[in-house]
Amino acid sequence: MPSSRKAFPLRLDPELYRALEQWANDEFRSVNAHIEYLLREALRRAGRLPQARSVHPGGQAGEPPTVDS
Repeated sequence: MPSSRKAFPLRLDPELYRALEQWANDEFRSVNAHIEYLLREALRRAGRLPQARSVHPGGQAGEPPTVDS
């Protein structure tokens, strides 16, 4: 099944990557999902986020779904 996501190479400074990796681990996300989350938040705050699209249940794209108690 083809993915609806755009794949592209991203070159990062190793120190920046290590910091992102640790932050992602602290938030229980993959580095890729955390980068997407951070970009989405920055776009939202800048008022540049395209109109709503479907996201994972319980949160924004890139966030793990919430667990109902």
